[in-house]
Amino acid sequence: MDNRARPFFAALLAASLSSAAFADDWTPLFNGKSFDGWKQLGGVAEYSIKNGEIVGTSVAGTPNSFMTTEKTYTDFVLEFEVWVQDGLNSGVQFRSMSKPDYRDGRVHGYQFELDTSARAWTGGIYDEANRGWLYPVDYNEPARSLYKNEQWNKARIECVGNEVQTFLNGKQVSHLIDEKPITGFIGLQVHGIGKNLDHAGYKVRWRNLRINTKSPKLSPSEGVYVRNIAPNSLSASEKRQGWTFLFDGKKTNAWKGAKSKTPFSAEGWSVKDGVLMINKGGKGGDIITKKTYGAFELDFEFRLTKDANSGVKYFVANHADDGAAPKYLGLEYQVLDNEGHPDGSKGAAGNRTSASLYDLIPSEKKVHNRTVPLRIGEWNHGRVVSLPNGTIQHWLNGFKVVEYERGNNIYRALIARSKYADIENFGLSEKGHILLQDHNDEVSYRSIKIREL
Repeated sequence: MDNRARPFFAALLAASLSSAAFADDWTPLFNGKSFDGWKQLGGVAEYSIKNGEIVGTSVAGTPNSFMTTEKTYTDFVLEFEVWVQDGLNSGVQFRSMSKPDYRDGRVHGYQFELDTSARAWTGGIYDEANRGWLYPVDYNEPARSLYKNEQWNKARIECVGNEVQTFLNGKQVSHLIDEKPITGFIGLQVHGIGKNLDHAGYKVRWRNLRINTKSPKLSPSEGVYVRNIAPNSLSASEKRQGWTFLFDGKKTNAWKGAKSKTPFSAEGWSVKDGVLMINKGGKGGDIITKKTYGAFELDFEFRLTKDANSGVKYFVANHADDGAAPKYLGLEYQVLDNEGHPDGSKGAAGNRTSASLYDLIPSEKKVHNRTVPLRIGEWNHGRVVSLPNGTIQHWLNGFKVVEYERGNNIYRALIARSKYADIENFGLSEKGHILLQDHNDEVSYRSIKIREL
């Protein structure tokens, strides 16, 4: 053999040995012949085996049905191929459970969504019969085009520790970080169709199901948005993307009083149990970040008490006359009990409700024909995205509810008919502070993080 060829063949042999070793780490999850090691839970949709595939068939009048593994799994990589008849919803459960003391044994847990509708959320993570949507695919808009209708699609689920990533046809769809790792079974869902006889007999098919529990690893993230629901935490992935804390559950040194250079008043604000809270009636005043921001992503969680009012403002600038006391004004992501506070019915077309661009653009109350949730007394997830091209987005609990372009003709027309009409260049500074508004109501914030774009 030519000596010059030896390095090439050595590398080829090493790669072959590595691939073979990795291949040994995979185990078929289905033997292609029988449902040994599986059991059906929930509804009575039909499951059969044909040509080495598992075929699920919808049945009218039965709830969601699941063919589940008898074994449970914590850390693993799961791969499978799936074909879904257009018009049928389906999914693959993972790290899921069925317990007698939870809704009479109702199957609940993570689900890899299989969505044939125009919403196109295949590969998103839904918490079946529990917390609802944890990673809707609107978080990663390009991934909505990955699903191939009535064709075989290749899916991959990675679970390591408290992190979960999903992939569809070779592209990353989601990246979720939960509070802790979860152990549970894997299940193949045939979604209930109610009494819709037109969809009775619709098929979903699975093949080539295999699992790796010996050497599960997370693939390098492709830069998709990381939804971290563990309070006041920053993952390694988020740090690599440039996320930093504005409030980490303890420190408030990123903030100052809006009307002074001193830290915000402890009389009006308090930090306890990882929460930054406005004390009702404390009159601590608004607080602003010491730093200013232009293009950015801002993540935060907020909890409203009944009838409460607050707000998160951005592109905040001092509009006071020279020598006068500071007057910080900016664009506002409204934080409000829509039903309990009178401001919810004021303004125009609901433009003072939660997640609205306050007094300018109302937040959408339905997205993809789903009502956008706002939970009073519970934690809600807010997001403001300010893109370099001037586009601004407001998000509430996974749904994009406002989008506009700062400074265009529509924006200027909205300003002209609002309470900000007489404020020169309102909201148009190149950079601005972030502000948390004290309305003398008890409102809590946590997990406030930002990254500059």
